[in-house]
Amino acid sequence: QVQLAESGGGLVQPGGSLRLSCAASGFTVSSYVMYWYRQAPGKERELVATINIGGSTNYADSVKGRFTISSDNAKNTVYLQMNGLKPEDTAVYYCKARRGLSTTNWGQGTQVTVSS
Repeated sequence: QVQLAESGGGLVQPGGSLRLSCAASGFTVSSYVMYWYRQAPGKERELVATINIGGSTNYADSVKGRFTISSDNAKNTVYLQMNGLKPEDTAVYYCKARRGLSTTNWGQGTQVTVSS
């Protein structure tokens, strides 16, 4: 069964850091394009970061230079390292996988709150 489980969220002060994890089961992350999305209250879900098969990455302009997406194939897990967090980064963060036209369902997500 294909599943993704997000974790690592929490409350952090502005300027702080968090590392989110997305543990995959039922498939191999290295064979899929992996995404991190986020959804803030009252806003549309937005794409934050992508790691492609082969390892190239892409980021939303709002997080470039602050966030880093990576994968650990041995652990079958994708990470989102978030540095220099801002209040506007507050959202529920979700990961998603795609191979061709097939995508995984949304998981429960992990809440990130940036506040002093």
